[in-house]
Formats: sequence, structure tokens, C-alpha cells
Amino acid sequence: MKNYHLLAEDPLTQPILSKGIKDWSGLLEYVRHIPYGRNANRTDVSLVIKEHQGTCSSKHALLKTVADLNSIPATLIMGIYKMNVNNTPKIGNVLEEHDLDYIPEAHCYLRIGDQTIDVTSASSSFDRIQDAVLEEQAIIPEQVGAYKVDVHKIFIKEWIVENNISLSFEEVWNLREQCIKNLSS
Repeated sequence: MKNYHLLAEDPLTQPILSKGIKDWSGLLEYVRHIPYGRNANRTDVSLVIKEHQGTCSSKHALLKTVADLNSIPATLIMGIYKMNVNNTPKIGNVLEEHDLDYIPEAHCYLRIGDQTIDVTSASSSFDRIQDAVLEEQAIIPEQVGAYKVDVHKIFIKEWIVENNISLSFEEVWNLREQCIKNLSS
């Protein structure tokens, strides 16, 4: 992948440059090693740097925003994939305890040309979930909040009906939340 220099003089790029990060590759590595965790405000991408933590949504929304400010041709993608113990090992045995093979999970990542980039954690790799992706759509950073959650909830509600899942939406959502909590620990 082509490396791009970070040259913008905006309030988001400048704190990144002040950390000694001068290019896109350096920023990707920096964000990849920021701990996984929810930010105080899901749509304030600057909090990834300020709070030194982020989720797939906030980390990739930050990167997309910095990319736009620095004329880097990145697309922010929201994919829904079959989250299971094979492609997301840290979720533990939550699914097995409830006789589920997977739960549809909304996940954000970037695409530049034909390359997909996932820097959710130091060990993240899009290759791990690629074959489990059920649908994808390009979104803008502002959509990682309510929009992403709404799309995800609708998808799960339809999945429950289409697959005759014996759990309610609230039960499935709570199991998903437990999986996310397991990822954070």
C-alpha cells in the first residue's frame, strides 16, 4: 500500500504529528496498538487519541477523518459478520452456553483500493472475518454512532426471525454485549 505523509494543519492531525507520527503507516501502527475500549462519546473521534482507547468504530472513524483531511483515498466500511469463537476468540463461551453458532456483529474497517485494513487491535486482521461477512456498506464517520447501532439492531431482529432463534432481541443483544465486554478484558 502506498504510504502518505500527514500534512494537514487541522486540530485532529496536529496532535498526531506532535506524537512524532508523520505518515499514514505510522498512524495505522499507532492506532492498532491503542487499547480496545469504548470512548466517552462514540462520535468524537478525537477521543481515541485523548483517551488512548477506542473500538472498531471510533478507531476507524478517526482514521477516515484523518484520511479525508490529508487527501488519503480511504473508505470507511461497516460490515456485519458472523461473530463466533473461531473468528473472534476472545468472546469466550457465551455463544456455546446459549446454543448459538454466531451472533451478527457490526464491525468497522477501512478500504483503500482493494486492500482492507482492520486496526481494531494489535492482533486484528480482516482475513479472520472476511469469509463470515454477511453485508457491507460504506459509511461516514458520523454514522458510527446511532446509525450503526440502528442498522445493527434491525439486522439482528431480522436474523432472529429468519433463523427461528428461540431468544428475544433483548437476550441476543445482551449476549452480544457480554461478548464485547469479554473483548475489552
